[in-house]
Amino acid sequence: MPYSRISDFFIHLFAGLAFLTLPLLFMSGRMGNGGLLSIVSSLGYWIFGLTYIGIFYLNAYWLIPSLYFKKKYLFYIVTILILFVLVMYGRPFEQLLQHQRPHFNPPPSGAFNPDHGALHQPGGGPPQEPRGPRSMRIDIVSIFLYIMTIALGMAIQVTRQWRNSLQQIARAEADRAHAELSFLKAQINPHFLFNTLNNIYSLATTKNEKTADSIMKLSNIMRYVTDDVSKHFVPLQLEVDCIHDLIELQRLRLNKKTQVDFSVKGKLEHKTIVPLLFITFVENVFKYGISNHEHAIITIQLTADERSITFYCHNKIFIPAGTLQRAGIGIANAKKRLAHLYPNKHLLNITNENGFFSVELIVLA
Repeated sequence: MPYSRISDFFIHLFAGLAFLTLPLLFMSGRMGNGGLLSIVSSLGYWIFGLTYIGIFYLNAYWLIPSLYFKKKYLFYIVTILILFVLVMYGRPFEQLLQHQRPHFNPPPSGAFNPDHGALHQPGGGPPQEPRGPRSMRIDIVSIFLYIMTIALGMAIQVTRQWRNSLQQIARAEADRAHAELSFLKAQINPHFLFNTLNNIYSLATTKNEKTADSIMKLSNIMRYVTDDVSKHFVPLQLEVDCIHDLIELQRLRLNKKTQVDFSVKGKLEHKTIVPLLFITFVENVFKYGISNHEHAIITIQLTADERSITFYCHNKIFIPAGTLQRAGIGIANAKKRLAHLYPNKHLLNITNENGFFSVELIVLA
């Protein structure tokens, strides 16, 4: 039996015992020669207790789930009214008192006799007739307990339904976030591999002697992508190694007019990062920051300290600004991943001014 069910069982057990104890506390002070044993052994006591316990469970665990929550309000109200009439005419509390009246101290002479609803005259005279028939009397205590029992069952089930709704919303939100992250990763990986394969294809067509080395570096990158990208977080060193291999692949096709400054500072041990988070920005640097005719400087820096990881890249733009729309898709995906996995724990600053493009990303380690 699950822990939650065991806990619910004991809660209901203690609540039922507490309810059955209330009449004992109420009547024990009024008993004469009798005792608690006589109350517990009486039929009226068990009729009283089982009536309200039965009404509670009938309402809370059948009427409300089967009728009220399924919007069968008319059937629910009719059933509640039928139970109300049964309690009003059954008078469980008065029946409990009647079964115990022989043990109560007799009322003083001339006092009101609840058994007959009449006044006894001093000197043994005949009692006065009651003003109305006994069957028309209303047991206020029984009705009050009935209303409280119905209200308690409704409060418990409505609260439970509200909690279940919140849990379902939370699970749906988590599933949606997980599906969206998987979709974003699926967008990143093919785009990354497509660009890298294009670079190696260019080397192969020119029969470059470094083609084999390029294939080995691509193998390292693909191993990282296929084995580790499915995880939400990976060691920072793996991400740095992937960036290093990507830069080395890009160097193979660069001419002497392009200068790449790549530096890593700080301690990378015991730090994790979202996989392929920085690759999007590195790809953009080499896609839009190199030229076959002009001198270009590409700067890529990664710094790790005790509390944060900082990534920075800077390059000159050599293509018209209108062609950067495709690059904006990758950056938009990176922003979504940051929002999901680093909520309120990252700072992304992207600038595009005077023909230069720079990215500064800080995430809390």
